[in-house]
Amino acid sequence: MSPCLFCSVVSGETEASVVVRRASAIAFLDHRPLFKGHTLVVPRAHVTTLEEMPPELIEPFFTLARDLSRAVVTALGAQGSFVAMNNTVSQSVPHLHAHVVPRTKGDGLRGFFWPRVRYDEGEMGEYAERLRLALASQVDPPDAGSD
Repeated sequence: MSPCLFCSVVSGETEASVVVRRASAIAFLDHRPLFKGHTLVVPRAHVTTLEEMPPELIEPFFTLARDLSRAVVTALGAQGSFVAMNNTVSQSVPHLHAHVVPRTKGDGLRGFFWPRVRYDEGEMGEYAERLRLALASQVDPPDAGSD
């Protein structure tokens, strides 16, 4: 098995343009950005998918993604950001990472949203119910009292 590229970045063995290092996650510029400033947020611990992420790492990971989504507006003059994560499918590096991409109206980014489909009559409710049932059966159910 080949070593994990992002673990190598975390350890400093592989050079990267690190934006910030925090106790449980780091962020560095994507070497093939959608737009300049496209940043990857990576947990320091090797976690392949979101499902594998320990609960104590979730909050700091997403806090860093949120902080960077603000920073691309302030630092780069973006109007907003696109925050995305692939989970196994299309995950070019098998180490969980979130993309924080600076966005500007009319920038042409469309690739993440293809193809769009429509629900047939009644299907939307069925899909929502299937997801509710799956969430209810999870080991760590959502907070009680929320919908």
